[in-house]
Amino acid sequence: MTLAWFSPWPPDPSGIADRSAELVPVLAGRGHGVDVFVDAGRVPVPKRHEPTPPAAGDVRVMSAHDFVWRMVTRPYDLVVYQVGNSHLHEFIWPYLFRWPGLSVLHDGRLHHARALALLSSGRVEAYRAEFAWNHPGVPLAAAELVISGFDGVYASQWPMVRGVIESSRVTAAHARGAGAALAAESARSIEYIALGGGLQRPVPEAARRARRASAGIPDQAVVFGAFGGLTTEKRIRQIVRAFAAVHPGHPDTRLVLAGRPDPALDLDGLVQGLGVAAVTTMLGRLDQPAFDEWIAAADVSLNLRWPGTLETSGPWLRALSAGRPTVIIDLEHHADVPALDPRTWQPHAHAGADRRPAAAVAIDILDEDHSLRAAMRRLAADPALRDRLGRAARTFWEEEHTVARMADDYGRVMARALTVQAAAPGGRPPHLAPDAWAHTQALAAPFVGTLSSGLEPLTGPAPPHGGSVSSDTSTR
Repeated sequence: MTLAWFSPWPPDPSGIADRSAELVPVLAGRGHGVDVFVDAGRVPVPKRHEPTPPAAGDVRVMSAHDFVWRMVTRPYDLVVYQVGNSHLHEFIWPYLFRWPGLSVLHDGRLHHARALALLSSGRVEAYRAEFAWNHPGVPLAAAELVISGFDGVYASQWPMVRGVIESSRVTAAHARGAGAALAAESARSIEYIALGGGLQRPVPEAARRARRASAGIPDQAVVFGAFGGLTTEKRIRQIVRAFAAVHPGHPDTRLVLAGRPDPALDLDGLVQGLGVAAVTTMLGRLDQPAFDEWIAAADVSLNLRWPGTLETSGPWLRALSAGRPTVIIDLEHHADVPALDPRTWQPHAHAGADRRPAAAVAIDILDEDHSLRAAMRRLAADPALRDRLGRAARTFWEEEHTVARMADDYGRVMARALTVQAAAPGGRPPHLAPDAWAHTQALAAPFVGTLSSGLEPLTGPAPPHGGSVSSDTSTR
């Protein structure tokens, strides 16, 4: 196939950018030609490429502004959109709604990103219209909360994802449990594509020891680590408090926090106030090699997130691939993960017929403080359990989350997407299908008055759903 691939891309500070950069060359190696369309304001773009489609095996990076004329003159076989709940995906919205393709949801909750794209540019009425389209059963007055700036965690109850699903040929999610939740909201089936990524080879023991030694951490210490953005949603306050409760009974324990801290958390004040500053190492944001070595240097990785967005955590996958025991939150979209309940140390009941060894410990968010402390106490004291969980974690990763497995799933889902034509979504707000000819007349009017009837409208293949072939970005 020839693929138009819309995604954040390095050096964007995004796990999705990194996953795309790993995956696209693999797909090209399987015979696809891929043009990667990026936000040229953030990602350096080489000189403009020839107006020819990508050959099999090619990977070309270009500005998203070059997509329209390329799609009109030589249409791609399939457009693939990497969609996440971040401002880094804002440049994708205008194209996603006009050229239906395969939309891959890294987050099943998109309210934050879509509201930011619309409201930051003052498009309040467009936001109201899209809120109503996405959530026809919710009183429109709820949208006024976000418009007024009260966009708290409850906004995840209104995920703003239905419009994406209904505007796409096929939609896929990176967590099996997310598919059922999303399908219930949109009445359309959701494909599963494994999220690949992680350490292909173990970190050398010498590198692991060197990282610990650099922070003055003894070899015999049991290190708990939290990796990635240090935010409220990552339950960092709860982690530090649980560690402060566990440490007196297990004085050899240490805590490592690696990532960019949210200033609102006041982590320095938190660890000082709880008396664990001397046994806590805060590393800040790390490059990828250092990040991976610190994950390997930890004995237990704490990968908590709530409220979630039906996401699969990149740092969690890296911890699994490193053979680290992990503690996660027991949420619906990861119900397929074989995990132990720290209240009983038995597999969670929803594991059902999955008899694979437990690859993680999953805590109930309604029992968070108690369960997290119980998990940390047992893991601090039981090296045999840590070893069993770590070996099972690596096996689970090899079965479920390699880049090769992800590429296989993409091949299957992309082939299906070629057989599907997106239907015009019901209730679509008018601003998502603007009149390109009227827009052209308005732009030209100050210079030539009114365009005469002797001028013909733009020609070429019309996009689905009555979309335009202009480069207008009003859907942002």
